[in-house]
Amino acid sequence: FSDHGANRLGASALMQGLADGYFVIPYTIGTYLSNEISTPKIKNDLPEFLEAERKTSDLISRLLSIKGSQSVESFHRRLGKIMWDNCGMARNEEGLIKGRQMIRELREEFYRDVYVPGSNDEYNPELEKAVRVADFLEMGELMMLDALNRKESCGGHFREESSTADGEAKRNDEEFAYVAAWAWDDNNPVMYKENLVFENVELKT
Repeated sequence: FSDHGANRLGASALMQGLADGYFVIPYTIGTYLSNEISTPKIKNDLPEFLEAERKTSDLISRLLSIKGSQSVESFHRRLGKIMWDNCGMARNEEGLIKGRQMIRELREEFYRDVYVPGSNDEYNPELEKAVRVADFLEMGELMMLDALNRKESCGGHFREESSTADGEAKRNDEEFAYVAAWAWDDNNPVMYKENLVFENVELKT
């Protein structure tokens, strides 16, 4: 937050990380990797590695075999529009429920009608993009679900149902003073949360 102040949200922090990293990393990481650490040989026969490799290989084969009629880019743009319309800085329960359903339908269509040109035997940026968009479709649904679950307005994220009489954001620290992470599951994603405990300060709006 050195450029933006401590109360900036994701976009500013992300852009600063990208900009600073662009100038800093080339002068630091190479030297660090060559002089400071010695990475041991990583085993690729562990069960976790083999499972991840199998899942990735299966996904790549599935994407290449669909041979649909729509580009990866078209799905990416449609997903962005759904997120923008239903899970932006201001959102409401109706829009979040609708948006989640739209993403689920879009994901079904993606796995039915996406077209990924080329093969897996060469550098294939369209295949790389397809794998990323497959991830984004799951991530987008989790963002909808998390926003739907958090029934409060906090920071720059405004739940229209959670506002004061003058239209200001209304926080709910009694129920939502926690950080959360979600584990993906196609039917029922699981939320893991850790309560925020403040010992030296008192929460105030």
